[in-house]
Amino acid sequence: MQTRVQRITPFLWFDHQAEEAAGYYTSIFPDSGIVTVTRYSMEAAEVSERPEGSAMTVVFRLDGQEFIALNGGPFFRFTEAVSFVVNCASQAEVDHYWEKLSAGGDEQAQQCGWLKDRYGVSWQVVPTVLGELLSGPDPEKSRRVMKALLGMEKLVIAELERAAAG
Repeated sequence: MQTRVQRITPFLWFDHQAEEAAGYYTSIFPDSGIVTVTRYSMEAAEVSERPEGSAMTVVFRLDGQEFIALNGGPFFRFTEAVSFVVNCASQAEVDHYWEKLSAGGDEQAQQCGWLKDRYGVSWQVVPTVLGELLSGPDPEKSRRVMKALLGMEKLVIAELERAAAG
């Protein structure tokens, strides 16, 4: 029996923190873990100027989704142009993921549920109810919810629902 290969896998470039970051992320999400770690051989270390034996790539799963992290050096940095959305079914989930992912990250949280973690990766911690509150036939309700949303860093479901109710 052949194992199904995930068709699209996010690939994250780190300077030297790939293994540490993968361990951190897998400690936060359920159904997560390190799958494999490939280390720099002598030949690869010479070409890349990375320490021989250090982690080159780390394949890991977050909540069943596979990722690959690379220790590629200081050439590229993460930006907000790419982020990962964490869909949350409850305020308890929003609070949990916000607290864990923002710990040690950028002190300036961004509005609308966006944050930057300690490795510079951007995340959006979003309650699943948000889509319902923003959509629908009532444009006034949508405007109230959007106004409330734009005033928040960490999203608070009760406040969004109050805005929707008027």
